[in-house]
Amino acid sequence: MRRTGAVLTDLRTTNPNLPPFLAGGGAMGAMIAGHDWSGTLGPVEAWPQSLKSVVGLMVHSPVPLVLLWGPDGIMIYNDGYSVFAGGRHPRLLGSKVLEGWPEAADLNRLVMKTGLAGDTLSYKDRELSLNRRGTFEPCWVDLDYSPVMDESGKPAGVIAVVVETTERVLAERTAQAERERLAQSEAVLRDNEARLRFLDALGKETAKSLDADAILATTTRMVGEELGVSICAYADMDADEDGFTIRGDWSAPGSSSIVGHYSLSDFGKLAVEKLHAGEPLIISDNQKELPLEESATFQAIGISATICMPLVKEGSLTALMAIHDKSPREWTANELALIGEVTERSWAHIERARVVGVMRASENQFRTMAQAMPNHVWTAAPDGLLDWFNSRVYAYSKAAPGTLDGTGWTSMVHPDDLGAAAASWASSLAAGETYETEFRLKRADGQYRWHIARAIPIRDSAGKLVRWIGTNTDIHDQKTVAETLEQRVHERTSELEQAQEALRQAQKMEAVGQLTGGIAHDFNNLLQGITGALDRVQHRIGQGRVNEVDRFLKAAIESANRAAALTHRLLAFSRRQTLDPRPVDANRLIGGMEDLVRRTMGPNVSVEVVDAGGLWPVRVDPSQLENSLLNLCINARDAMPEGGKLTIETANKWLDERAARDRELPPGQYVSLCVTDTGAGMTPDVIARVFDPFFTTKPLGQGTGLGLSMIYGFVRQSGGQVRIYSEPGQGTTMCLYFPRHMGELQEDAGETSEMVERGFGETVLVVDDKPTVRMLVAEVLSESYYNIIEAGDGPSALKVLETSRRIDLMITDVGLPGGMNGRQVADAARVLRKDLKVLFITGYAENAAVGNGQLDAGMEILAKPFAMSTLANKVREMIER
Repeated sequence: MRRTGAVLTDLRTTNPNLPPFLAGGGAMGAMIAGHDWSGTLGPVEAWPQSLKSVVGLMVHSPVPLVLLWGPDGIMIYNDGYSVFAGGRHPRLLGSKVLEGWPEAADLNRLVMKTGLAGDTLSYKDRELSLNRRGTFEPCWVDLDYSPVMDESGKPAGVIAVVVETTERVLAERTAQAERERLAQSEAVLRDNEARLRFLDALGKETAKSLDADAILATTTRMVGEELGVSICAYADMDADEDGFTIRGDWSAPGSSSIVGHYSLSDFGKLAVEKLHAGEPLIISDNQKELPLEESATFQAIGISATICMPLVKEGSLTALMAIHDKSPREWTANELALIGEVTERSWAHIERARVVGVMRASENQFRTMAQAMPNHVWTAAPDGLLDWFNSRVYAYSKAAPGTLDGTGWTSMVHPDDLGAAAASWASSLAAGETYETEFRLKRADGQYRWHIARAIPIRDSAGKLVRWIGTNTDIHDQKTVAETLEQRVHERTSELEQAQEALRQAQKMEAVGQLTGGIAHDFNNLLQGITGALDRVQHRIGQGRVNEVDRFLKAAIESANRAAALTHRLLAFSRRQTLDPRPVDANRLIGGMEDLVRRTMGPNVSVEVVDAGGLWPVRVDPSQLENSLLNLCINARDAMPEGGKLTIETANKWLDERAARDRELPPGQYVSLCVTDTGAGMTPDVIARVFDPFFTTKPLGQGTGLGLSMIYGFVRQSGGQVRIYSEPGQGTTMCLYFPRHMGELQEDAGETSEMVERGFGETVLVVDDKPTVRMLVAEVLSESYYNIIEAGDGPSALKVLETSRRIDLMITDVGLPGGMNGRQVADAARVLRKDLKVLFITGYAENAAVGNGQLDAGMEILAKPFAMSTLANKVREMIER
C-alpha cells in the first residue's frame, strides 16, 4: 500500500465500514484496518479497548506518534510518523521495533524496558543515524516516551511523540559556526590591524636611515617594546654556519645584553635542525622542552622562552633575528607572524639600503662614463619618466637643462614617428623588457636625423626594476644609403619580374605554337588523304568508272576516322572529352586485357600482373582506361628494346593529409593502377615535360607525343592523378590514382549491334545551324522510315513545338545561333512538351554542352563525329524507351 488518495479510496470502498475508532483516521487509519494482524495482535475487532482507544486518539492526531505494543513493541503509527519513517514505511507497520529500526536497537531496548516498567523517557535533539532513504544519514529528533496502561492498569505498551528537528538543529549549528568564524575573523583582523599599524610605524622609523646597524637597533627596540619581551637581538652567521655573532640587541629593564659570539651547536640539536632548514625555532620553556645540557646554554644568558627566525640565502644560513623572554611563555600565532614579517622586512630594507649605497657610487661612475660617450645617453625611473641626459643630448638639441625631463623629450621626436615610439616605450615599460625603436630627432638647426634608440631595464638583486638606461645612436647616413640601395633593389627586382613575365609569355606562345603546329601537321596529312581520295572518286565518277571508287572511299573514311581519333586525344589532353563513366572493377578489366598485353609485349618482355584482393571499384570510362593501360604498356615496351619485365599492379590506397598533399589530391580512399618497367628510365628534365603535347623521346614517325597527354587529361577529368617514379638506368613506374567509387558494380551490358534499327513513321525534329549536318541527319533518318522536320536555330524549333504536330524526339546541336544554345532550347521545349525526348549532338565536350554533365531524364548526348548507324540506333533506342 502507498499513502495516496487512490489507495485510500480503494480501501474505503472495499472496507466501507471501518471500525469506529479508525474512521476518519487518515491514510493510516485505513491502512491499520486493512493490515493482517493475525500473526501479532489478532483481529482489529478483538483488540482490547485500551489499545483501540490509544490507536484511535493517535490516528486522529497531526503530531507524529508511534505506539509500541506488547513486550515485542509491535509498531502502530499515524500519518505524521509515516512521513518521518520515509522509505521504511509501510514495512514498519506491524513489525517489531527492534527489527524495524535495527540501527536504533539499543535506544529502543531502553525505551521498552523503561516504558513497560511504568516510567517515562524524554530526549531533546537526540541525534540518530537512520536508513530512511536507502542510505544512513544523521537526523535529530525530540522524543517523549510514555507508558500505555491496559484495562488492569498495568503498562502494556509505550507511546512515543516523535518530532524531527533536523532542519532547526542544522540551521542552529550553521549559525553558531558562522558566529564562531566571524568572531575568529574579527580577532584575526584586530591582530592584523595592530600588526600592520606597528609595521607601518616601524617602516617610517627605519626609512630615516640607510645604515644597517641603525636600522636594526631601531627594529629591535620597537619589536621588544611592542611584544613586551625581555630581549630582542640580531646576529650574523660565520662562514661555517655554526658560529654566530650577536652584533646588537635591545633588553628590557631587568634583563642584560647578550651581545657576543656563540656556537649554534651549543644551543642543541633542535636549534641546528630548524634554523638550517630555514624554519623558526620556537621554544616556550627550554627547561621542559630541551635536554638539561641544551637548556643550560639558554639559562646561562637568562633566557627561558625563544622565537628565533633564520635568514637563508642561496641555501646558506646567513643571519638570525630573535625575541627572548626570561620567563616561560606561550607564544601566540600573532607574535610569530609579527617577528616573521619584521625579520623579512628588516633584511630586505637593509639589502635595499646596501644596494642604494652601491648604486649611488655606481651612478656617479656611470655618469662619468656616459658623459665621455659619443652617443646620446639618458636614464629613466621605473615608471618610464626620463630624469637625466648626458651633455651630448643638450649639445645636439640646444635644449635648456631640465626641459627634456619627464615627457619633455618627445618635443625632439618627429611628429610622424612619435606615436610608434611612444607605443613601443609603453609596451617595454609594461613588460619590463628591452626597448628598441627608430625615430627622427630634431637637431638645433631644425634638421631631423634618424636615430636608433635602445634601453635596458636595471634590476636589483631581488629582480625588482629600479632604473632604465638608454642611448640614441645617429644612423641617418646609414639609413640614407640603405634606402638608396633598397630603391635600386626594387628597380632591379621589377625589371627581373618583367623579364620573367616576358619569358613566361614567350614560353606560353612557344607551347601554343608547338601545339597548333603539331595539330596542323597531323590534320594536313589527314585532310590530304581525305581530299585526295574524294578527288579521285569524283574523277572516276566523271569517267563513269564507278566500280573503281571503293578503295578511294575506304581511304577517305580511314583518314576521317583517324582525324576523329586525333580530336578525341586533343579533348582528352584538354580534359574536355566526352566520357562514359561507370563503376569498373580494375582487376577484371586488366584480366580481360592480359592476353592482348602479353601479345603486344612480344617474347622478350615478361609480364606479371599483381592484382590486390578486395580491390575497390572506381567510376571511370572503361574504354579510356583500357586505352590508357595499353598506351602505358606500349611505352614501357619501347623503353626496353633489349627486353625486360613489365609489372601491372593494383592496390587500395588510403591517403592521409600528407600523402594526399604529395600527390596533389584531396585526402581519402583511392585505387592505384601502376605499370612498372625495367627499362632505361627518365631524367628529371624528361619527367618535367613528359605530359606536354607532341613531346616524345621516340624516333621520328614512331609516336605523336599525345599518348601521355591523353592519359593525363583522362585521369584528371576522372578526378584522379598521375605520378611518375623514375631514375636513369632504374626503370620507370607510372601510377594512375582514381577515387574509390562507393556504389555497387554493374553487370557489363552486351555489345551494341551495328545493324541499323528502322523507325515506324515517328516524327523527329532536327535542329542544327549547319545545313550539311542537318541534311545528313535528315537523310539517314528518312531512309530509316522517320518523318523529319528541320529547324536552323532555337526560335524556329520552338515555333514548330508550339503547333499541334506530333513530335516523338528532338535532335539538337548544342552550339546554335539566334541567342539560344541547345540546352536552352531543350529546357524551353520541355515547358511546351514536358515529356519530350531530347538527343544532344555536339562536337565539343559533354560537360560544356549540358552544364557539367547534368542531364534530365529523357535526355542523352552523342559526341561528333559519329557513325550514322550509331545515330539511327540511338534514335530507335530513345523512342522505344
